[in-house]
Formats: sequence, C-alpha cells, structure tokens
Amino acid sequence: MTSARFVADDLVDFARAALMASGLPGQFAADVARLLVEGDLMGHSTHGLALLPAYLSALEAGGMARAGSFEVLKDKDATALWDGHFLPGPWLISQGFALGIERARRLGTFTLSIRRSHHTASLVAYLKPVTDAGLIGIVSVSDPTERCVAPAGGKRPLHSTNPIAFGLPTDDKPILVDISTSSTTNGMVKRLAGTGERFAHDWLVSADGVAGGDPQVRFTDPPGAILPLGGVDNGHKGFGLGILTEALTHGLSGQGRVLEPRGWQANVFLQVLDPEFFSGADVLRRELSYFAQSAHAVPAIDPARPVRLPGERGLALRERQLREGVALSTLITDALVPWAQKHGLHLKGLGA
Repeated sequence: MTSARFVADDLVDFARAALMASGLPGQFAADVARLLVEGDLMGHSTHGLALLPAYLSALEAGGMARAGSFEVLKDKDATALWDGHFLPGPWLISQGFALGIERARRLGTFTLSIRRSHHTASLVAYLKPVTDAGLIGIVSVSDPTERCVAPAGGKRPLHSTNPIAFGLPTDDKPILVDISTSSTTNGMVKRLAGTGERFAHDWLVSADGVAGGDPQVRFTDPPGAILPLGGVDNGHKGFGLGILTEALTHGLSGQGRVLEPRGWQANVFLQVLDPEFFSGADVLRRELSYFAQSAHAVPAIDPARPVRLPGERGLALRERQLREGVALSTLITDALVPWAQKHGLHLKGLGA
C-alpha cells in the first residue's frame, strides 16, 4: 500500500478547514482536527484522518451536532454525568479531561460519564496531556447501537469493540495503553475487506461458527462477528473486559442498549487520578519506572524485537513523523480528495 507524507500542522489545518466548511464551528473543529491527526501520529491510522470523510458526512446529514454544548445532568464534584447531545467526541472528551485534571488536583480523583457523544476517534490521543501533568488517565467508550463482536463461544455479534485506554506517568516516557476488548477493530475489518486482504490470524467467526481471517464474514446475511480478545481459546478474557466497558459506559450513562437508541454515537467513561492523594507522585513514577526498566531487561524471544512497553512504539513514531512528515496511505488520501474538491481545499504533501 503506497503512502505520501504530510506536515502534521498542514493536516490539522486541512481537517479544521474541511470541518468548518461542513458547518462545524471553529471551537469544535480545532479539537477534532488536532485529535484525528494525533491518532495518525501515534500510528492508529484507522482512527485518524481515515475517519474525516465519515465525520464530514455526519455533519452534513445532521448526525453530528454542529452547535450547542453538553448538558450537565449531575455534578457531585468528584463525579459528573453529561449529555453530549451528539457533539463531536474529540471536543467532549477534551473538555472532560481538562475538567478532570482540575478536579483531580483538588479532590484526588474525578470520574465523568458522557451519554450521547458522537464518535470519539483514537483514545490514546487524549492521554499524553494527562500523563504530562503527572496524573493517571483512563477512558473507555462503547456505541450502544453497534453489534460487531461475538461473546465468548458465540457466533453472532453482540456488542461493539469496547476499547479501553489508560496513561501512566513515569520518570521518562509515559506508558500508554489503548486496546479493544475485541481481537481487531471495525476500522481494520473494513480496510482489509476493501483491499481484498485477510487477517493473519483467526480473529473473526462466520455465521456458521467457523473461525478465520476473512473480513468478508462480517458482511454476510446473517453476519459473522469479530471474536473477543483472546480468540477461540481465551475469548472469555476479552468478553469479560467487554462487559466491564458495557457497565462503565452504558450502565453509568443511562443511555444503553436496552433503550435501543439510533444513530452513530458513543457513551464515554473517563477518570483521572492524582497520585499525590495516595502514596505520592514520586512514588508512582518510581514504581512504574522500575517496572519499565525491569521489562526492558527481560531477554527477548527475538533479539531483533526487544521487549517494549505499551506506547513506546507510538511515541517514537510520533516524534519521527513530526520531524519527517505524517505518512498517509492512498486509501486515506483518495477518500479525502472529493472533500477537498468540494470545499476548494488543497492537501499539500511534502515536496509538493
């Protein structure tokens, strides 16, 4: 798959201009554009600018709200519940983490539930500002309208990919974890289905109950499903984590599957912890730094691939792409071209 490179700031400017041309005010467009590009910088290419055409379509169709603000349904200081009214997820979560940092500094912890957010992009993109502040950040999302992942032992889709992400500060680079509780993501299923490729592992199950790597099983009638994290043998682990996400998102927000909501949306669980209210920030960083050093010292199965901590690859890729340009595949850029033409925008590549 061929790709071209772009200056990160140019991509942010392009995305912001496209969003504003589709009716999204600048205060929202800035956060959405920045966080989409942040996803690409960290290597989450299915949850970066690959999402922009769908976001623009949602804006024009009215599925993503263009104006207003979140509604505070409850606020108990250390906890809060918002109705996002289908505003852009990147803006809502950015607002939530900004409030979370302030409240956790004062109270030790802050937990926020958001119902009816629009799509939330790449979860890892939100975490570095929290860890830069020396705090622990946790975020999880689920779409109550989506069913694409089978329960352990099942062959029909039950729930969405239910990702969980968290950031932990150390004395060096933060530990950043962003995982779906499923074996793969919808974005990757759609990408491979579009290119005619297969997964290298048996991450899906057909409607007949046969595990395999063919993404086309998701588009049969009846549809097959993505397997939970752990696959056929250990899928009970991913299924259990998926249930936790269901509780933290739909259960706490009160806008879950039982209500049979309609439209592209997400419920969000967000939490910030200040270690100063526990053993202390220095102690936390010391413990996690020791753990990271110990992990790096473990002999690797393949010497060419030493043990690394979650987030190391993404942060290194981010630094390199900020220097050398962000690589976008032709699948992504080709999908952006019609929107650029529609709004009279230019996507300038490096060397162009």
